[in-house]
Amino acid sequence: MTRQILLELEKDSAKPIFLNLASVIIREIERGRLKPGAALPGTRSLSRSLGIHRNTVDAAYQELVQQGWVVARPSQGTFVAQDLPDNSPARSRERPPPAPVVAARRFNFVFSDGTPDARISPRAELARAFRRALSAPAFLRGSSYGDPRGSITLRSALSTYLGSERGVAADPNDVITTRGSQMALFLAARALIRPGDTVAVEDPGYPMAWSAFRSAGANVSGVEVDEHGISIERLAALAEKEPRLRAVYVTPHHQYPTTVALSAPRRLALLELVHRHNLLLFEDDYDHEFRFDGHPILPLAASTQSASVVYIGSLSKLLAPGLRLGYAVASSKIVARMANVREAIDRQGDVPLEHAVASLILDGELRRHGRKSRQIYQARRDLLAELLRKHFGDLAHFELPTGGLALWLRLSKGASSDKWSASAAAVGLGVTPGSKFALRQRSTIDAFRLGYGNLSEDELTRAVATLARCRPPRR
Repeated sequence: MTRQILLELEKDSAKPIFLNLASVIIREIERGRLKPGAALPGTRSLSRSLGIHRNTVDAAYQELVQQGWVVARPSQGTFVAQDLPDNSPARSRERPPPAPVVAARRFNFVFSDGTPDARISPRAELARAFRRALSAPAFLRGSSYGDPRGSITLRSALSTYLGSERGVAADPNDVITTRGSQMALFLAARALIRPGDTVAVEDPGYPMAWSAFRSAGANVSGVEVDEHGISIERLAALAEKEPRLRAVYVTPHHQYPTTVALSAPRRLALLELVHRHNLLLFEDDYDHEFRFDGHPILPLAASTQSASVVYIGSLSKLLAPGLRLGYAVASSKIVARMANVREAIDRQGDVPLEHAVASLILDGELRRHGRKSRQIYQARRDLLAELLRKHFGDLAHFELPTGGLALWLRLSKGASSDKWSASAAAVGLGVTPGSKFALRQRSTIDAFRLGYGNLSEDELTRAVATLARCRPPRR
Protein backbone atom coordinates (compact mmCIF):
# COMPACT_ATOMS: atom_id res chain seq x y z
CA MET A 1 0.00 0.00 0.00
CA THR A 2 1.44 3.35 -1.05
CA ARG A 3 0.67 6.48 0.93
CA GLN A 4 3.52 8.72 -0.20
CA ILE A 5 4.54 9.09 -3.83
CA LEU A 6 6.28 11.97 -5.59
CA LEU A 7 3.96 13.58 -8.13
CA GLU A 8 4.65 16.55 -10.34
CA LEU A 9 2.06 18.59 -12.23
CA GLU A 10 2.41 19.06 -15.98
CA LYS A 11 4.05 22.40 -16.74
CA ASP A 12 2.34 24.93 -19.03
CA SER A 13 -0.83 22.83 -19.12
CA ALA A 14 -3.98 24.58 -20.31
CA LYS A 15 -6.12 22.22 -18.21
CA PRO A 16 -7.63 23.31 -14.91
CA ILE A 17 -5.29 22.32 -12.09
CA PHE A 18 -7.57 19.53 -10.78
CA LEU A 19 -7.73 17.93 -14.25
CA ASN A 20 -3.96 18.38 -14.61
CA LEU A 21 -3.47 16.43 -11.36
CA ALA A 22 -6.00 13.78 -12.37
CA SER A 23 -4.13 13.24 -15.67
CA VAL A 24 -0.82 12.88 -13.82
CA ILE A 25 -2.26 10.21 -11.51
CA ILE A 26 -3.83 8.32 -14.44
CA ARG A 27 -0.43 8.34 -16.17
CA GLU A 28 1.25 6.91 -13.08
CA ILE A 29 -1.40 4.17 -12.88
CA GLU A 30 -0.88 3.32 -16.56
CA ARG A 31 2.87 3.18 -16.07
CA GLY A 32 2.38 0.73 -13.23
CA ARG A 33 3.93 3.03 -10.66
CA LEU A 34 0.60 3.18 -8.85
CA LYS A 35 -0.67 -0.37 -8.68
CA PRO A 36 -4.25 -1.64 -8.15
CA GLY A 37 -5.19 -1.32 -4.48
CA ALA A 38 -2.44 1.22 -3.74
CA ALA A 39 -3.41 4.03 -1.35
CA LEU A 40 -3.11 7.57 -2.69
CA PRO A 41 -1.67 10.33 -0.51
CA GLY A 42 -4.14 12.16 1.71
CA THR A 43 -5.56 15.38 0.27
CA ARG A 44 -3.88 17.50 2.95
CA SER A 45 -0.38 16.06 2.50
CA LEU A 46 -0.60 16.10 -1.30
CA SER A 47 -1.85 19.69 -1.37
CA ARG A 48 1.15 20.70 0.78
CA SER A 49 3.69 18.88 -1.39
CA LEU A 50 2.29 20.34 -4.63
CA GLY A 51 1.58 23.81 -3.24
CA ILE A 52 -2.08 23.79 -4.29
CA HIS A 53 -5.34 24.10 -2.40
CA ARG A 54 -6.66 21.00 -0.66
CA ASN A 55 -10.04 21.44 -2.41
CA THR A 56 -8.23 21.17 -5.75
CA VAL A 57 -6.77 17.80 -4.76
CA ASP A 58 -10.20 16.68 -3.58
CA ALA A 59 -11.72 17.72 -6.94
CA ALA A 60 -9.05 15.70 -8.78
CA TYR A 61 -9.79 12.64 -6.66
CA GLN A 62 -13.51 13.03 -7.30
CA GLU A 63 -12.84 13.15 -11.04
CA LEU A 64 -10.80 9.95 -10.81
CA VAL A 65 -13.61 8.27 -8.85
CA GLN A 66 -16.09 9.29 -11.54
CA GLN A 67 -13.87 7.80 -14.25
CA GLY A 68 -13.37 4.56 -12.34
CA TRP A 69 -9.61 4.87 -11.76
CA VAL A 70 -9.82 5.11 -7.97
CA VAL A 71 -12.27 4.32 -5.18
CA ALA A 72 -12.94 6.35 -2.04
CA ARG A 73 -13.49 4.43 1.18
CA PRO A 74 -15.01 6.34 4.09
CA SER A 75 -12.62 6.80 7.02
CA GLN A 76 -9.86 4.93 5.11
CA GLY A 77 -8.77 7.05 2.16
CA THR A 78 -8.58 6.89 -1.62
CA PHE A 79 -7.20 3.82 -3.41
CA VAL A 80 -6.36 2.79 -6.96
CA ALA A 81 -9.25 0.65 -8.20
CA GLN A 82 -8.80 -3.11 -8.38
CA ASP A 83 -10.97 -3.16 -11.54
CA LEU A 84 -9.29 -0.58 -13.74
CA PRO A 85 -10.91 0.55 -17.00
CA ASP A 86 -10.42 -2.30 -19.46
CA ASN A 87 -8.51 -0.15 -21.97
CA SER A 88 -5.77 0.84 -19.53
CA PRO A 89 -2.23 -0.48 -20.18
CA ALA A 90 -1.92 -1.36 -16.49
CA ARG A 91 -4.97 -3.58 -16.78
CA SER A 92 -3.59 -5.17 -19.94
CA ARG A 93 -0.30 -6.03 -18.23
CA GLU A 94 -2.15 -7.80 -15.41
CA ARG A 95 -4.29 -9.99 -17.66
CA PRO A 96 -3.10 -13.05 -19.54
CA PRO A 97 -3.86 -13.05 -23.26
CA PRO A 98 -7.47 -14.00 -24.06
CA ALA A 99 -8.23 -17.68 -24.46
CA PRO A 100 -9.15 -18.83 -27.96
CA VAL A 101 -12.53 -20.11 -26.70
CA VAL A 102 -15.04 -17.30 -26.28
CA ALA A 103 -16.53 -17.25 -22.76
CA ALA A 104 -19.32 -15.19 -21.24
CA ARG A 105 -18.17 -11.57 -20.97
CA ARG A 106 -17.39 -10.24 -17.53
CA PHE A 107 -18.15 -6.58 -16.93
CA ASN A 108 -17.06 -4.15 -14.24
CA PHE A 109 -20.67 -2.93 -14.04
CA VAL A 110 -23.89 -4.12 -15.63
CA PHE A 111 -27.13 -2.21 -16.10
CA SER A 112 -29.34 -5.28 -15.59
CA ASP A 113 -32.83 -5.67 -16.99
CA GLY A 114 -34.22 -4.87 -13.55
CA THR A 115 -32.82 -7.38 -11.07
CA PRO A 116 -32.79 -6.61 -7.34
CA ASP A 117 -29.75 -6.20 -5.12
CA ALA A 118 -29.11 -9.44 -3.22
CA ARG A 119 -26.87 -7.45 -0.85
CA ILE A 120 -29.93 -5.95 0.84
CA SER A 121 -31.94 -9.17 1.05
CA PRO A 122 -33.01 -10.33 4.55
CA ARG A 123 -30.31 -13.00 4.65
CA ALA A 124 -30.21 -13.48 8.42
CA GLU A 125 -33.99 -13.77 8.72
CA LEU A 126 -34.18 -16.15 5.76
CA ALA A 127 -31.34 -18.29 7.15
CA ARG A 128 -33.12 -18.64 10.50
CA ALA A 129 -36.38 -19.53 8.80
CA PHE A 130 -34.59 -22.06 6.58
CA ARG A 131 -32.95 -23.74 9.58
CA ARG A 132 -36.33 -24.03 11.28
CA ALA A 133 -37.83 -25.57 8.14
CA LEU A 134 -35.03 -28.13 7.86
CA SER A 135 -35.45 -29.21 11.49
CA ALA A 136 -39.26 -29.35 11.44
CA PRO A 137 -40.66 -32.80 12.31
CA ALA A 138 -42.81 -32.85 9.17
CA PHE A 139 -39.73 -32.47 6.98
CA LEU A 140 -37.61 -34.98 8.91
CA ARG A 141 -40.19 -37.75 8.75
CA GLY A 142 -41.22 -37.07 5.15
CA SER A 143 -40.97 -40.29 3.14
CA SER A 144 -42.57 -39.28 -0.16
CA TYR A 145 -42.48 -36.49 -2.71
CA GLY A 146 -44.48 -33.36 -2.07
CA ASP A 147 -47.31 -31.77 -4.01
CA PRO A 148 -46.24 -30.65 -7.52
CA ARG A 149 -48.32 -27.50 -6.94
CA GLY A 150 -45.93 -26.60 -4.11
CA SER A 151 -46.07 -26.60 -0.34
CA ILE A 152 -49.59 -26.03 0.99
CA THR A 153 -48.01 -23.85 3.68
CA LEU A 154 -46.60 -21.42 1.12
CA ARG A 155 -49.65 -21.59 -1.13
CA SER A 156 -51.88 -20.69 1.80
CA ALA A 157 -49.57 -17.85 2.85
CA LEU A 158 -49.46 -16.55 -0.73
CA SER A 159 -53.23 -16.75 -1.00
CA THR A 160 -53.59 -14.48 2.05
CA TYR A 161 -50.72 -12.18 0.99
CA LEU A 162 -52.01 -11.63 -2.55
CA GLY A 163 -55.52 -11.01 -1.29
CA SER A 164 -54.47 -8.33 1.19
CA GLU A 165 -51.65 -6.73 -0.81
CA ARG A 166 -53.02 -6.90 -4.37
CA GLY A 167 -56.72 -7.68 -4.17
CA VAL A 168 -56.28 -11.02 -5.95
CA ALA A 169 -58.79 -13.43 -4.43
CA ALA A 170 -57.41 -16.96 -4.62
CA ASP A 171 -57.91 -20.19 -2.77
CA PRO A 172 -54.67 -22.13 -2.02
CA ASN A 173 -55.81 -24.65 -4.66
CA ASP A 174 -55.70 -21.80 -7.20
CA VAL A 175 -51.97 -21.28 -6.57
CA ILE A 176 -48.94 -23.16 -7.90
CA THR A 177 -45.42 -22.29 -6.78
CA THR A 178 -42.53 -22.69 -9.21
CA ARG A 179 -38.77 -22.27 -9.52
CA GLY A 180 -39.01 -18.67 -10.70
CA SER A 181 -41.66 -16.94 -12.80
CA GLN A 182 -40.10 -18.29 -16.00
CA MET A 183 -41.08 -21.84 -14.98
CA ALA A 184 -44.61 -20.60 -14.31
CA LEU A 185 -44.75 -19.15 -17.83
CA PHE A 186 -43.40 -22.38 -19.30
CA LEU A 187 -45.88 -24.57 -17.42
CA ALA A 188 -48.81 -22.34 -18.35
CA ALA A 189 -47.81 -22.33 -22.01
CA ARG A 190 -47.39 -26.11 -22.14
CA ALA A 191 -50.66 -26.72 -20.30
CA LEU A 192 -52.86 -24.29 -22.21
CA ILE A 193 -51.39 -23.58 -25.66
CA ARG A 194 -51.78 -25.97 -28.59
CA PRO A 195 -49.28 -26.22 -31.46
CA GLY A 196 -50.28 -23.74 -34.14
CA ASP A 197 -52.08 -21.38 -31.74
CA THR A 198 -51.19 -17.69 -31.87
CA VAL A 199 -50.25 -15.72 -28.76
CA ALA A 200 -50.36 -11.91 -28.91
CA VAL A 201 -47.46 -10.25 -27.07
CA GLU A 202 -46.22 -6.73 -26.47
CA ASP A 203 -43.62 -5.42 -28.93
CA PRO A 204 -41.12 -4.38 -27.65
CA GLY A 205 -41.49 -6.98 -24.96
CA TYR A 206 -40.05 -9.83 -22.93
CA PRO A 207 -38.10 -12.34 -25.08
CA MET A 208 -38.13 -15.07 -22.41
CA ALA A 209 -41.94 -15.13 -22.51
CA TRP A 210 -41.83 -15.54 -26.29
CA SER A 211 -39.50 -18.50 -25.81
CA ALA A 212 -41.95 -20.14 -23.40
CA PHE A 213 -44.84 -19.82 -25.87
CA ARG A 214 -42.77 -20.99 -28.80
CA SER A 215 -41.69 -24.04 -26.82
CA ALA A 216 -45.37 -25.01 -26.77
CA GLY A 217 -45.56 -24.70 -30.56
CA ALA A 218 -47.27 -21.30 -30.61
CA ASN A 219 -46.86 -18.53 -33.15
CA VAL A 220 -46.00 -15.27 -31.42
CA SER A 221 -47.52 -12.10 -32.88
CA GLY A 222 -46.36 -8.66 -31.72
CA VAL A 223 -48.69 -5.79 -30.85
CA GLU A 224 -47.35 -2.24 -30.67
CA VAL A 225 -46.72 -0.54 -27.33
CA ASP A 226 -46.95 3.23 -26.83
CA GLU A 227 -46.91 5.58 -23.85
CA HIS A 228 -50.18 4.08 -22.56
CA GLY A 229 -49.22 0.43 -22.91
CA ILE A 230 -50.28 -2.20 -25.43
CA SER A 231 -52.43 -0.87 -28.29
CA ILE A 232 -55.94 -2.24 -27.86
CA GLU A 233 -56.84 -1.07 -31.36
CA ARG A 234 -54.04 -3.14 -32.89
CA LEU A 235 -54.88 -6.09 -30.65
CA ALA A 236 -58.54 -5.94 -31.68
CA ALA A 237 -57.51 -5.92 -35.34
CA LEU A 238 -55.35 -8.99 -34.78
CA ALA A 239 -58.22 -10.77 -32.99
CA GLU A 240 -60.50 -10.11 -35.95
CA LYS A 241 -58.13 -11.41 -38.62
CA GLU A 242 -56.36 -14.24 -36.75
CA PRO A 243 -58.72 -17.21 -36.20
CA ARG A 244 -56.15 -19.14 -34.17
CA LEU A 245 -55.50 -16.37 -31.66
CA ARG A 246 -55.58 -18.19 -28.33
CA ALA A 247 -54.06 -15.87 -25.73
CA VAL A 248 -52.68 -12.43 -24.89
CA TYR A 249 -49.55 -11.89 -22.77
CA VAL A 250 -49.10 -8.51 -21.05
CA THR A 251 -47.00 -6.82 -18.35
CA PRO A 252 -49.52 -4.09 -17.41
CA HIS A 253 -48.10 -2.82 -14.13
CA HIS A 254 -44.70 -1.78 -15.51
CA GLN A 255 -44.50 -2.77 -19.16
CA TYR A 256 -41.36 -4.69 -19.99
CA PRO A 257 -39.12 -3.08 -21.19
CA THR A 258 -40.55 0.48 -21.46
CA THR A 259 -41.87 0.64 -17.82
CA VAL A 260 -45.14 2.40 -18.83
CA ALA A 261 -48.31 1.44 -16.96
CA LEU A 262 -51.34 0.24 -18.91
CA SER A 263 -53.86 3.08 -18.71
CA ALA A 264 -57.22 2.56 -16.99
CA PRO A 265 -59.30 2.80 -20.20
CA ARG A 266 -57.07 0.24 -21.90
CA ARG A 267 -57.24 -2.09 -18.92
CA LEU A 268 -61.02 -2.17 -19.16
CA ALA A 269 -60.91 -2.49 -22.95
CA LEU A 270 -58.42 -5.37 -22.73
CA LEU A 271 -60.58 -7.32 -20.29
CA GLU A 272 -63.63 -6.77 -22.49
CA LEU A 273 -61.75 -7.87 -25.62
CA VAL A 274 -60.44 -11.02 -23.95
CA HIS A 275 -63.94 -11.92 -22.79
CA ARG A 276 -65.53 -11.19 -26.18
CA HIS A 277 -63.08 -13.34 -28.12
CA ASN A 278 -62.86 -16.07 -25.45
CA LEU A 279 -59.09 -15.64 -25.06
CA LEU A 280 -56.67 -16.59 -22.32
CA LEU A 281 -54.96 -13.69 -20.56
CA PHE A 282 -51.43 -14.17 -19.21
CA GLU A 283 -50.65 -11.34 -16.78
CA ASP A 284 -47.00 -11.13 -15.76
CA ASP A 285 -46.77 -8.92 -12.66
CA TYR A 286 -43.03 -9.32 -12.24
CA ASP A 287 -42.28 -6.38 -9.90
CA HIS A 288 -45.54 -5.32 -8.30
CA GLU A 289 -43.92 -4.70 -4.89
CA PHE A 290 -41.86 -1.80 -6.19
CA ARG A 291 -44.18 1.16 -6.68
CA PHE A 292 -42.89 4.51 -5.45
CA ASP A 293 -45.31 7.19 -6.69
CA GLY A 294 -49.08 7.55 -6.97
CA HIS A 295 -51.79 5.15 -5.93
CA PRO A 296 -51.23 1.39 -6.15
CA ILE A 297 -52.60 -0.21 -9.33
CA LEU A 298 -54.35 -3.50 -8.78
CA PRO A 299 -53.57 -6.37 -11.14
CA LEU A 300 -55.99 -7.22 -13.94
CA ALA A 301 -56.51 -10.51 -12.11
CA ALA A 302 -58.06 -8.53 -9.24
CA SER A 303 -60.67 -7.11 -11.61
CA THR A 304 -62.14 -10.37 -12.79
CA GLN A 305 -63.00 -13.80 -11.51
CA SER A 306 -62.72 -15.18 -15.03
CA ALA A 307 -61.27 -18.66 -15.35
CA SER A 308 -59.30 -17.45 -18.37
CA VAL A 309 -56.76 -15.31 -16.43
CA VAL A 310 -53.35 -16.72 -15.46
CA TYR A 311 -51.62 -14.36 -13.04
CA ILE A 312 -47.83 -14.83 -12.78
CA GLY A 313 -45.51 -13.33 -10.18
CA SER A 314 -42.20 -13.77 -8.44
CA LEU A 315 -40.81 -13.62 -4.93
CA SER A 316 -37.26 -13.64 -6.31
CA LYS A 317 -37.46 -9.92 -7.09
CA LEU A 318 -38.37 -9.11 -3.51
CA LEU A 319 -35.81 -11.44 -1.92
CA ALA A 320 -32.95 -12.36 -4.27
CA PRO A 321 -32.89 -13.60 -7.89
CA GLY A 322 -30.83 -16.66 -6.95
CA LEU A 323 -33.68 -18.06 -4.84
CA ARG A 324 -35.81 -18.84 -7.93
CA LEU A 325 -39.24 -18.73 -6.37
CA GLY A 326 -42.22 -17.80 -8.53
CA TYR A 327 -45.91 -18.61 -8.64
CA ALA A 328 -49.03 -18.57 -10.78
CA VAL A 329 -52.64 -17.99 -9.80
CA ALA A 330 -55.44 -19.39 -11.96
CA SER A 331 -58.52 -21.54 -11.71
CA SER A 332 -57.96 -24.81 -9.88
CA LYS A 333 -58.48 -26.66 -13.19
CA ILE A 334 -55.71 -24.69 -14.89
CA VAL A 335 -53.42 -25.13 -11.87
CA ALA A 336 -54.02 -28.90 -11.99
CA ARG A 337 -53.03 -28.98 -15.67
CA MET A 338 -49.88 -27.00 -14.92
CA ALA A 339 -49.05 -29.38 -12.07
CA ASN A 340 -49.35 -32.34 -14.45
CA VAL A 341 -46.80 -30.73 -16.78
CA ARG A 342 -44.54 -29.92 -13.85
CA GLU A 343 -44.41 -33.56 -12.72
CA ALA A 344 -42.76 -34.48 -16.02
CA ILE A 345 -39.76 -32.24 -15.34
CA ASP A 346 -39.75 -31.47 -11.60
CA ARG A 347 -41.65 -33.60 -9.08
CA GLN A 348 -41.86 -30.81 -6.53
CA GLY A 349 -40.33 -27.52 -5.49
CA ASP A 350 -37.75 -26.80 -2.81
CA VAL A 351 -39.87 -27.66 0.24
CA PRO A 352 -37.56 -26.21 2.96
CA LEU A 353 -37.20 -22.96 1.00
CA GLU A 354 -40.96 -22.75 0.46
CA HIS A 355 -41.61 -23.29 4.18
CA ALA A 356 -38.97 -20.69 5.07
CA VAL A 357 -40.46 -18.06 2.77
CA ALA A 358 -43.94 -18.88 4.05
CA SER A 359 -42.78 -18.08 7.58
CA LEU A 360 -41.36 -14.74 6.35
CA ILE A 361 -44.77 -13.92 4.91
CA LEU A 362 -46.72 -15.03 7.97
CA ASP A 363 -44.59 -13.19 10.54
CA GLY A 364 -44.60 -9.96 8.50
CA GLU A 365 -40.89 -10.01 7.63
CA LEU A 366 -41.60 -9.93 3.89
CA ARG A 367 -43.68 -6.76 4.26
CA ARG A 368 -41.02 -5.14 6.44
CA HIS A 369 -38.33 -5.97 3.91
CA GLY A 370 -40.54 -4.67 1.12
CA ARG A 371 -40.90 -1.29 2.84
CA LYS A 372 -37.17 -1.06 3.47
CA SER A 373 -36.16 -2.06 -0.06
CA ARG A 374 -38.65 0.36 -1.66
CA GLN A 375 -36.93 3.26 0.10
CA ILE A 376 -33.52 2.10 -1.14
CA TYR A 377 -34.65 1.49 -4.71
CA GLN A 378 -36.54 4.78 -4.91
CA ALA A 379 -33.37 6.62 -3.85
CA ARG A 380 -31.44 4.78 -6.57
CA ARG A 381 -34.09 5.59 -9.17
CA ASP A 382 -33.97 9.28 -8.27
CA LEU A 383 -30.17 9.31 -8.35
CA LEU A 384 -30.12 7.63 -11.77
CA ALA A 385 -32.55 10.23 -13.11
CA GLU A 386 -30.36 13.04 -11.74
CA LEU A 387 -27.22 11.53 -13.24
CA LEU A 388 -28.85 11.05 -16.64
CA ARG A 389 -29.97 14.67 -16.73
CA LYS A 390 -26.46 15.78 -15.76
CA HIS A 391 -24.50 13.65 -18.23
CA PHE A 392 -26.88 13.34 -21.18
CA GLY A 393 -28.89 16.55 -21.41
CA ASP A 394 -30.75 16.50 -24.74
CA LEU A 395 -28.87 13.40 -25.96
CA ALA A 396 -31.52 11.15 -24.42
CA HIS A 397 -34.96 11.34 -22.87
CA PHE A 398 -36.92 9.36 -20.30
CA GLU A 399 -40.08 9.37 -18.24
CA LEU A 400 -39.46 8.80 -14.55
CA PRO A 401 -40.98 5.37 -13.84
CA THR A 402 -43.51 5.25 -11.02
CA GLY A 403 -41.95 2.03 -9.81
CA GLY A 404 -40.01 -1.05 -10.80
CA LEU A 405 -36.25 -1.50 -10.92
CA ALA A 406 -35.41 -0.15 -14.37
CA LEU A 407 -35.66 2.99 -16.49
CA TRP A 408 -36.26 3.21 -20.26
CA LEU A 409 -33.80 5.70 -21.79
CA ARG A 410 -34.72 6.81 -25.33
CA LEU A 411 -31.82 8.15 -27.37
CA SER A 412 -32.07 11.26 -29.52
CA LYS A 413 -32.20 10.96 -33.29
CA GLY A 414 -28.91 9.87 -34.81
CA ALA A 415 -27.67 7.92 -31.79
CA SER A 416 -27.36 4.16 -32.25
CA SER A 417 -27.99 2.10 -29.11
CA ASP A 418 -26.35 -0.95 -30.74
CA LYS A 419 -23.09 0.92 -31.41
CA TRP A 420 -23.23 2.63 -28.05
CA SER A 421 -23.72 -0.70 -26.28
CA ALA A 422 -20.71 -2.18 -28.11
CA SER A 423 -18.62 0.85 -27.17
CA ALA A 424 -19.65 0.47 -23.52
CA ALA A 425 -18.83 -3.24 -23.53
CA ALA A 426 -15.30 -2.43 -24.71
CA VAL A 427 -14.64 -0.51 -21.49
CA GLY A 428 -16.32 -3.01 -19.17
CA LEU A 429 -19.88 -1.69 -18.93
CA GLY A 430 -22.79 -3.97 -19.77
CA VAL A 431 -25.90 -2.28 -21.18
CA THR A 432 -28.60 -3.85 -23.34
CA PRO A 433 -29.70 -2.00 -26.50
CA GLY A 434 -33.39 -1.66 -27.31
CA SER A 435 -33.16 -3.92 -30.36
CA LYS A 436 -32.83 -6.92 -28.01
CA PHE A 437 -36.45 -6.37 -26.93
CA ALA A 438 -37.85 -6.18 -30.47
CA LEU A 439 -39.88 -9.15 -31.70
CA ARG A 440 -38.97 -8.63 -35.34
CA GLN A 441 -35.36 -9.27 -36.29
CA ARG A 442 -33.31 -6.30 -37.43
CA SER A 443 -35.77 -3.87 -35.82
CA THR A 444 -34.05 -0.75 -34.54
CA ILE A 445 -35.06 0.62 -31.14
CA ASP A 446 -32.58 3.26 -30.07
CA ALA A 447 -33.07 3.01 -26.34
CA PHE A 448 -31.56 1.37 -23.27
CA ARG A 449 -33.30 -0.44 -20.40
CA LEU A 450 -31.21 0.68 -17.45
CA GLY A 451 -31.71 -1.50 -14.39
CA TYR A 452 -30.70 0.40 -11.26
CA GLY A 453 -31.83 -1.99 -8.53
CA ASN A 454 -28.63 -4.07 -8.46
CA LEU A 455 -26.23 -1.08 -8.35
CA SER A 456 -25.30 0.94 -5.28
CA GLU A 457 -25.31 4.73 -5.49
CA ASP A 458 -21.53 4.79 -6.00
CA GLU A 459 -21.78 2.11 -8.69
CA LEU A 460 -24.58 4.02 -10.44
CA THR A 461 -22.50 7.19 -10.45
CA ARG A 462 -19.54 5.43 -12.05
CA ALA A 463 -21.67 3.45 -14.50
CA VAL A 464 -23.53 6.50 -15.86
CA ALA A 465 -20.29 8.47 -16.19
CA THR A 466 -18.77 5.56 -18.13
CA LEU A 467 -21.81 5.25 -20.39
CA ALA A 468 -21.69 8.97 -21.17
CA ARG A 469 -17.97 8.89 -21.99
CA CYS A 470 -18.17 6.02 -24.45
CA ARG A 471 -20.87 7.52 -26.69
CA PRO A 472 -19.94 6.82 -30.33
CA PRO A 473 -20.20 9.49 -33.05
CA ARG A 474 -23.72 10.16 -34.32
CA ARG A 475 -24.60 8.28 -37.47
